[in-house]
Amino acid sequence: MPDSFVIILPSAAKMIAHLRGRLLEKRPTHVIVDVNGVGYSVHIPVSSFYELPSVGAEASLFIYTHVREDTFALYGFLTEKEKAIFEKLIGISGIGPRLAVTVLSGLEVDELTSAIRRGDVQRLVRIPGVGRKTGERIVLELREKLGPSEAEAPAPGGLEEEVISALLNLGCSRTAAETAVHKARQNGAVESFEPMFRAALQLVMK
Repeated sequence: MPDSFVIILPSAAKMIAHLRGRLLEKRPTHVIVDVNGVGYSVHIPVSSFYELPSVGAEASLFIYTHVREDTFALYGFLTEKEKAIFEKLIGISGIGPRLAVTVLSGLEVDELTSAIRRGDVQRLVRIPGVGRKTGERIVLELREKLGPSEAEAPAPGGLEEEVISALLNLGCSRTAAETAVHKARQNGAVESFEPMFRAALQLVMK
């Protein structure tokens, strides 16, 4: 009987492609989602953490189920685009699910695809845990696989980079700083240093 469970469980697990339920716990790297009384622990990129609702609210995640002999883990994403890039990343030799989540935590998906198309290895190696060889491998293997119709986001520069640098000087991580500046701009912050900085700082401190 135990052997039958070892065989059946991974096959059933692979069918988990989407979860919708109440957030029981929310942390920068993982959440617990209550679906009809069952709590699912799901690894997430930091970018998803900032976009998810508060604990107690309903959340919806696209799921990638990672099953190995000694591993059963769920990875969640707010959009199918994030999940698709994640799957492309783990298809690269030497990049596992945890490193792929780290890459998505370091850059928003549109900025990541833009950096890969431009061959901007330097942009990729700014992500903690991504060395030059890994960055070069990502560009080499994914540059031509990314469809030309996907929107590209410019790398931060000018005003954005000034605000990010100011937040870094206050002790923020680069990922948190870039996410806050991006959201501040989306929220309509005035395009000058002080109002943009104040708006981003408020988002970081939430």
